[in-house]
Amino acid sequence: MPTQDERIRSLQSTVLFHQLSCDEVLQIINKFHEERHSAGAMLFDANTSGDKVFVIEEGKIRISRVTTFGEETTLDILGRGEVVGELVSLDGRTRSARASCIEDSILLSLTKIEFEELLRSNHKVAFNLLRELSARIRKADDNIVKRLEEQRQANEIRFNKLQQLIEASKIINSTLDLDKLLGLILDSAAKSINADRGTLYLVDGIKKELWSKVLQGINMVEIRLPVGKGLAGYVAETGETINIPDTYADPRFNPEIDKRTGYHTHNMLCMPMKNKDGKIIGVFQLLNKNQGSFNSEDISFIDAFSAHASVAIENARMAQEMVQNERLSAVGRMASVIIHDIKNPMGTLRVYAQVMKKKSGNEEANKLADEMIHQVDRFVNMTQEILDFTRGVSASNFKELEFSNVMNEVLNFIEKDLEKNKIALIKNTQFKGIVRLDQDKMVRVFYNIASNARDAMSEGGSLTVATVDYDGYVRINFTDTGTGMPEEVKNRIFEPFMSYGKKHGTGLGMAIVKKVIDDHNGKIEINSVMGTGTTISIYLPITKK
Repeated sequence: MPTQDERIRSLQSTVLFHQLSCDEVLQIINKFHEERHSAGAMLFDANTSGDKVFVIEEGKIRISRVTTFGEETTLDILGRGEVVGELVSLDGRTRSARASCIEDSILLSLTKIEFEELLRSNHKVAFNLLRELSARIRKADDNIVKRLEEQRQANEIRFNKLQQLIEASKIINSTLDLDKLLGLILDSAAKSINADRGTLYLVDGIKKELWSKVLQGINMVEIRLPVGKGLAGYVAETGETINIPDTYADPRFNPEIDKRTGYHTHNMLCMPMKNKDGKIIGVFQLLNKNQGSFNSEDISFIDAFSAHASVAIENARMAQEMVQNERLSAVGRMASVIIHDIKNPMGTLRVYAQVMKKKSGNEEANKLADEMIHQVDRFVNMTQEILDFTRGVSASNFKELEFSNVMNEVLNFIEKDLEKNKIALIKNTQFKGIVRLDQDKMVRVFYNIASNARDAMSEGGSLTVATVDYDGYVRINFTDTGTGMPEEVKNRIFEPFMSYGKKHGTGLGMAIVKKVIDDHNGKIEINSVMGTGTTISIYLPITKK
C-alpha cells in the first residue's frame, strides 16, 4: 500500500495533475472517493446518464462501443492518471461509450457536480484536461485512419481471393474429363493458398474408401485408404478441418511417408470437400505453405472453392455417365439386331446338329453334334448377356452345384483353345464343395478371363488355374505369364468399353465379369506386373452344409 507522499508524487506525473504542487494535489485528491473494481467489471454503459467522473490511479480501463452488427469495438485503452467519463460534465449528454475494467483497478471518483466545480476553480486542471482531450482526439484520428487502412487492405485481400476463386472456377470448368479435372482442382487449390503440393481424395461411398491418383515416375497410380484411417480418412469421416502448423510436433501426423519419399512436410491443411447438399465427396490435403502456416483465410478460400469443385466433379461424372449410357444404348441396339438376325440361322444349326446326332449312330459324331449345340447356345447366350448388360437387366439361374465338376468341365474346354495358341494349362484345383451359382454365366466368366490371358501371351506361355478354400469362399486364381498391364489400366479394367492390348472385342467383357461376380455376392481382385504377368482372383461364397 503506497504512502500518501508516494501517491501524490505518482499522481503528479499524470496528465490531469501535471505542474501542480504537492499541496494542490493533496487538496484535490482529498475531495475524491476511492473505488476498487475487479477485472471485467463495468463502470458504465453507453446511452446511460452519468453522475460520476473517474481518475485511474491503478489498472486499465477499456472504452468500447457496440456496433449495429452486435460487435463490440475497442475505442481506447486508458491507464494511470487518465480521466474516464468526463464528457458527461462537459456536454451534459448521456454516456457515448461503455467503460469496463481490463484488470483489477483503483479509481478516484468525483460526482458530476464536484468535477465541474474543480474545473471552474482550478484552471491548471481544466487546461490539463483540455490537453488530454486534444491528445485523445489526435489518437482517435490516428486510430480511424489506421482502421480505414486495415479495412482497405483486408478488402483488397478479399478482392484478390475472389478473383482467384473466379479464375480457379474458370479453370476447373474447362474440362469434363474427370482425371484431368482432378489435377486442375488440386493445382488451383495449391496455387491459390501458396501450398507447395498436396493430394485430392474422392470418397467412394460404396466401398467406404478414399481414392486418389498420384504421379509416380511416368505412370499415374491410384491409391486407396479406408474412410476413418489417417488424417484424410478422419476428415472424410467427421467433416472436421485439420490445420497443423508444425507436423512433426503433432502426434496425429505419420512421418513414414516422408521417410519413404524424402519429402519433408512442415505444415498441413486437411479439409473436406462438400457438395451443395453438404455431403462430403472428397478431401483436400495440402502441404507446406510458402512463408508461414495455413491460416483462417486459406481455410475460408478452400471452403468456398470446394463448392465450385464439387459441382465441376458432379458435372464431369454426369457427362461421363451420359456418354457411357449412350454407348451402352448403341451396343444394346446392335446386340438386339444381331440377336434378331441370328436366331433363325442359329436355330436351324441347332436343329441340324440334333438331327445329325440322332441319325449318325456314331459316338464321335454324337460328341461333335453335342459340341455344336453347346457352342450355338453359348453364342446366343453371350449375345443376350451383352444385351441384358446394356439394358441393366440381371436375370440369373442359380443352382447349388459341386464346384469341382463345373471347374473341370470349363477347364477341359479352355484347354483345347489354349493348346492352339501354344499355351500350357496348369491345373491345381484343390477345392471340392457346393457353391450356389449360375453355371452358364460363371462358365462364360472363366472363359472370358482365359481368353484375355491367351491374348496377353501371343508368343505362348502358361496359364495356371488354382482353386482353394479361403475363409468361407472358394478362391479361383488365374495366373498367366503374359505382358501384364499398367496400373492405370488395372484400375479401370472393369469400366465399360475399357480394353487393353486388343484389336477386337466390345470392351464390355470385364465389365460383365464384374457384374456376374457381384450378382453372386463374390469379389474379384487383380494383381499385375508389367512384363511378368497377371493374376486374377475370384472369390465365391461356399454353400454351408
